[in-house]
Amino acid sequence: MLATSIFLLPNGTFIVELVVFIVLLLIARRYFLPPIVKAMESRQEKVRTSLAAAEAARAEAAQAEDERARVLGEARDQARQIVAAAQATSDQLKAEATGRAQAEYERILAGAQVEVDAARQRAVDGASARIGEIVFDLVAKIVGREVDQGAHEDLVREAIAALRAEAARGSNR
Repeated sequence: MLATSIFLLPNGTFIVELVVFIVLLLIARRYFLPPIVKAMESRQEKVRTSLAAAEAARAEAAQAEDERARVLGEARDQARQIVAAAQATSDQLKAEATGRAQAEYERILAGAQVEVDAARQRAVDGASARIGEIVFDLVAKIVGREVDQGAHEDLVREAIAALRAEAARGSNR
């Protein structure tokens, strides 16, 4: 009885249990382990594929972001160029319009000056002729006798020339 009471000494049941355990391990290794390993390898391959696809998608997204930024930069540059061209065209049109307006102003001013000068000359000529007549009438009344207009034509011409010179000095002021 002493041999059965020692726990660490192997007996017949231990050997049978050991043999059954080894047989079960061999059966498990032969029939159960290969599908499990195959499933694990398949899952591992799927994970690798998913990681590679995720990395490729990340790289693609980064490339797409770079492309978007480049296209956006080009669009901004084009927009700046269009705005600059529009501003230059606007400035050019404004300068041309200002030049045309200034030329038209000067033309109108010159035309008005010519008309004013012509009107002044007509007024001076009309006044000169009328003044000559008035002077002769006045002289005739003052002197009390008839003045011969033909005889004093030189005096009348000098008076008219003096009036014209006076009118020209008045217009130049």
